[in-house]
Amino acid sequence: QVRFVESGGGLVQPGGSLRLSCAASGFTFSSLAMSWYRQAPGKEREWVATIGRTGGSTNYADSVKGRFTISRDNAKNMMFLRMDSLKPEDTAVYYCNAIAPFGSWGQGTQVTVSS
Repeated sequence: QVRFVESGGGLVQPGGSLRLSCAASGFTFSSLAMSWYRQAPGKEREWVATIGRTGGSTNYADSVKGRFTISRDNAKNMMFLRMDSLKPEDTAVYYCNAIAPFGSWGQGTQVTVSS
């Protein structure tokens, strides 16, 4: 079955960096554009970034543009999100899924930006 497993979150000070990982299984990973999403406490889940099937195209929400970098490794069915210059407002649970989400959401990985 379709499965997404996110990891790499943690507690970091403002201005710090983290690298999130997403392990996907149960479908042909290389056939789909993939995205990162996040959900802050009391807010709706929101889109963060998307990467094309081959990794040749990327798009970012304005709030993270220039600070986050999305990448993927189709040979390993994995996707990554490098987050630099983190801000307190980046605090959220981060999830991965396809550009058109399907299957069950993973458990997510908590990112907390605080001094």
